[in-house]
Amino acid sequence: MIIIPFLIVVALQVAPTPPNQAAELLRTKDQMLLDAIAPGDRKVWEQALAADAVYVDENGTVMDRTEFLKQLDPLPAGASGSIQIASYSAHISGDLATVVHTDDEQENYHGQMLYARYLMTETWRREAGEWKLYLVHAYAVLKDPPAISLPAEALQQYVGRYVGGADLVYIIQWEGKQLIGGRQGGSMKPVLVEVRDVLFVPGQPRIRKIFQRDATGSITGFVDRRESWDLVWHRDRSGTP
Repeated sequence: MIIIPFLIVVALQVAPTPPNQAAELLRTKDQMLLDAIAPGDRKVWEQALAADAVYVDENGTVMDRTEFLKQLDPLPAGASGSIQIASYSAHISGDLATVVHTDDEQENYHGQMLYARYLMTETWRREAGEWKLYLVHAYAVLKDPPAISLPAEALQQYVGRYVGGADLVYIIQWEGKQLIGGRQGGSMKPVLVEVRDVLFVPGQPRIRKIFQRDATGSITGFVDRRESWDLVWHRDRSGTP
């Protein structure tokens, strides 16, 4: 009569709490779902997705359950890869779970290696003791492009004062060995070259500064391109910054 209560107490102390168990279970399910993408294994996704699930992919395409499963095909010939969970966080509240995880993808594409990182947000709900996936939003984590080197005289062509409006001025300066730029009156940051006439500021991977030239090759201005939207800057020829 004394041993049984003691064993019960020990078991309660050793066993993980239900939220921890649920989080581990969901992580296992999510890794299985990721493993099923390359081979196009629809069965794994069919079992996990709720009847009215919604999937938003990294391109912003919104798909219902049927649409998502229809486009889930194996990687084409010459391509192979895997996706592994890098970090995982799950908040369990009763039968509802909100999940955030980052995933690292490696793809061998005809002998060339491609890499990507995704940020996934999900909503799971437990129904009749089984977790069902209701919402997935995939986001491709952006990174700065590789920078190239240009001769100093080529870089110095970008130096100048650029006007985007009556009270909107961007300054590019030459600081010994590199370009720096920033809004007038603000902090100056390094400006690097992706390809000739396409520059970027590290830490701002959504934006490219695309420079424009006239028929003589002189720079007339640039556009700050964020996805498909441009903020136009004209070179100020009235003086120097």
